[in-house]
Amino acid sequence: MQKDGRVVYLSEEYKEYRYWNIPIANTTCLLLGTGTSITQAAMRMLSQAGVLVGFCGGGATPLFAGVEIEWLTPQNEYRPTEYVQRWLSFWFDESKRLDAAKYLENERLNYICSVWRKDRTFKMEGFDSDSIEKMIDLYREKISEASSIGKLLQLEADLTKRLYKHAANITGLSGFSRQRSHADPANDFLDHGNYLAYGLAATALWALGIPHAFALMHGKTRRGALVFDIADLAKDAIVLPNAFIGAKEGIEDREFRARCLQSFVEHGALNFMFDQVQNIAIHYGIKP
Repeated sequence: MQKDGRVVYLSEEYKEYRYWNIPIANTTCLLLGTGTSITQAAMRMLSQAGVLVGFCGGGATPLFAGVEIEWLTPQNEYRPTEYVQRWLSFWFDESKRLDAAKYLENERLNYICSVWRKDRTFKMEGFDSDSIEKMIDLYREKISEASSIGKLLQLEADLTKRLYKHAANITGLSGFSRQRSHADPANDFLDHGNYLAYGLAATALWALGIPHAFALMHGKTRRGALVFDIADLAKDAIVLPNAFIGAKEGIEDREFRARCLQSFVEHGALNFMFDQVQNIAIHYGIKP
């Protein structure tokens, strides 16, 4: 709600009201969980500050199974036009779109190696870039040889499966398989962390003014497709190791969320997404 010129979160307990100030000038994305309501005045202030607002279920997972978070985008169109114009100038060229998708996949691999090389906690648990060096090099070669977006999607899925297997082995979670609907803590944490990554990606794309429909890899008819492309930059690097380590330690959902958010900050995940979207637009697009 809006109170005294600020946006605050109100918690109502027995005969007591508690207010928490939300620093909207330093907020990029706000997720509203189950049972949360918001006033028109608060939405007006959030929109003026350019904050992306999303309704989601508990733990940042969606309200309806199989449906991504529904974003309320601020109606403030004072955003840069250069990036969307450059993006659209190459998007309708299939060969350029494939090249851009290959660039994105290679940057994803670079980020995995960079994060796993620097993060002390990950390295202590066995998530070290040296342990996957040969795997990463193999996929770099396959990416360069890919002749279509469909082939890139196959390679992406295959690499993620192998990373899941690697993570399960080093954390002792034998028999792990990727499933939905609360199969086990590791799967729950992966779902939760992935939606946090979607929030970062949606924020970067909104700030740069690029519509989610103009995806590089995920289905062109799927809502939020480009969000999934950009979120993939950070999912395997940050969410995956945190999910398996958290499942191994038996931590609570709230602690896992805090760990993920801290990792995003420490490794500059949002800045990295901004940089890659801008790099693609500038390198592959035509200056307006």
